[in-house]
Amino acid sequence: MSADLLHNYLIVGAVLFVLGLLGFLTRRNLIIMFLCVEMMLQGVMLNLVAFAHYRGNLQGQVFALFILTVAACEAAVALVLILILYRTRKSLDVSLWQDLREADQELIVDEEPLPPPPKEPPQPHLTPAGPAPAQPKEGSHV
Repeated sequence: MSADLLHNYLIVGAVLFVLGLLGFLTRRNLIIMFLCVEMMLQGVMLNLVAFAHYRGNLQGQVFALFILTVAACEAAVALVLILILYRTRKSLDVSLWQDLREADQELIVDEEPLPPPPKEPPQPHLTPAGPAPAQPKEGSHV
């Protein structure tokens, strides 16, 4: 592998890492934050494999396998935590989890308010037996 090709791989890995970091720092949804961490791990793994191929050894690829293993374990634990947190608060917004901080830390107030919850559409109102039957004609014995 030439140095120019290595340079291209390193740029792509750095872009993946920076995009993941920006997404993690700017988003408030737990699932999006989790995906951004995964993107950062993929950027690091791409750099490790590129360096391993450039140097002609397998150390970077071995580290990449360890990163894959850690990412899989992290995904399992994170998804379980996300499900548990959603069941208790019915939201995945990070700003609602102020009670999980340490006791000696101060409360962080968001400048941007949360959007109001969507209103549920009204349910249709039908008569219990369906539409009203037609009135019988006068003079009919039935």
